[in-house]
Amino acid sequence: MKRLSLFFALLFAVCMANAQERYLDEVFTSVKVTADQTYGVNATILLLQQAGQAVPQPLKVDIYEPEGDTETNRPLVIMFHTGNFLPPQVNGGCTGTNKDADLVEMAKKLARRGFVTACASYRLGWDPINSNPDVRVYTLINAAYRGVQDSRTAIRYFKKSVAENGNPFGIDPNKIALWGNGTGGYITYASATLDTITDTWIPGKFVTAAGPMVIEQFNGNVEGTTFGVIPPTGVPGLPFPGGDTLCYPNHIGYDDEFQLSVSVGGALGDSSWIDPGDVPMIGCQVTTDPFAPYLTGIVLVPPPVNLPVVEVSGSGVAIPIAAAEGVQAPIDHPFIDPISVHANSVNGGVPGLYPFFSTDPTEGSPWNYAGSLNPYNLPTSPNCDTNSVGGKIFIDTIIGYFAPRACLALDLGCNLFGYSATNDRLDAAQVGLVISPNPASEFVRFKTESEFPIQHIYVYDMNGRLVKAHTNIEQDVFNMQRNSLAQGTYLPRSCSRTAL
Repeated sequence: MKRLSLFFALLFAVCMANAQERYLDEVFTSVKVTADQTYGVNATILLLQQAGQAVPQPLKVDIYEPEGDTETNRPLVIMFHTGNFLPPQVNGGCTGTNKDADLVEMAKKLARRGFVTACASYRLGWDPINSNPDVRVYTLINAAYRGVQDSRTAIRYFKKSVAENGNPFGIDPNKIALWGNGTGGYITYASATLDTITDTWIPGKFVTAAGPMVIEQFNGNVEGTTFGVIPPTGVPGLPFPGGDTLCYPNHIGYDDEFQLSVSVGGALGDSSWIDPGDVPMIGCQVTTDPFAPYLTGIVLVPPPVNLPVVEVSGSGVAIPIAAAEGVQAPIDHPFIDPISVHANSVNGGVPGLYPFFSTDPTEGSPWNYAGSLNPYNLPTSPNCDTNSVGGKIFIDTIIGYFAPRACLALDLGCNLFGYSATNDRLDAAQVGLVISPNPASEFVRFKTESEFPIQHIYVYDMNGRLVKAHTNIEQDVFNMQRNSLAQGTYLPRSCSRTAL
């Protein structure tokens, strides 16, 4: 019989009676969804071939709130999906909208922690299969630029809803995070660092002999608050007719400041965009990501195209540069929770960086899964990966890393007891913790002194991923069944409640 080897680090935190901590734990059981709200209208090139011009597109957002919450000034997380800046009908069919299964799962998990989350669509469209490399680069940087404009439009939409519509979603307009998965991570990195359009004017990269690839007169400003219009005579080399509008302003008069950027699998268009004073960033990425380099390298169009596009910098470069510039100071904290301890053991101690390691050279987003084999009802099923169990393990880890840092960056006033080395803690011996048998085959028994009943037990693998969780135990003896845990070594974090 296989034996399960469990090694227990001294991470036994003593929780107060209110052990369930908003923003750190799922304190709500259900989520209210307000779907398909229009947060703006802007010009899309997605139908350029059919329409002969850019056409206005309503930008939609689904809003997730904790059901039964009495708070009315809650932090807002605006989330952007992956999909290679192309719709499912073009990119392979498993991702590409704000209703992607993994994005929705993240939104619901954050809402159950007390956040308001908003899964936003954004304008798609570029030419990844063009044989001209300059066209591939031009269309990609313009797609990313439109994504930045849309992210800032979304921020202004919510701030306007507070000022003019009675705050229907109960948000605090000064506590906003942008979160992007995959392609959405390119948007959130750029939104955090791209201050002006001239930041893109990098010779040999986004500037050719014909001039800059992004021009404010044509594309509008970074915020998306000015019109972008092609001159009446047209522009040689561009496919737009004269007078075509490429940017429509939305929600003028409201700022688009935010306080935290999160990239899950994305990369930064150019590391020179990072400056002191940028918002702090969290970057989670597979170190061997085959499409978005973890360090600095060439981003590739996914199979079957496999064409090179342009050099970018992944989280393994962007976050250390941000730390060196002082950007990460708001989240640079002595965290002691297992997820942070593991991250710091493999990231060189860089605050905000969570690298994932994979033995699969084709794996770039292990958190990604689909709700069905054909979630977008394409004529031919793409046979999408529906492994929600595996995906949710990574999602739990990512959110576990995000939550305490969001508490600091958004000034949420969280009780970081058990997360922070600055809090008093009791060790296992002080609460009489006994764990047996170890190693074990069928179950592991946790026992404490009666005045320190066990509140929660979280079990992590050696990569820091949460693989098992038992909450609200409220007993001094608990038998944790092995169930589906594979043979191996695990690190638990136990949490006890004092008898105060």
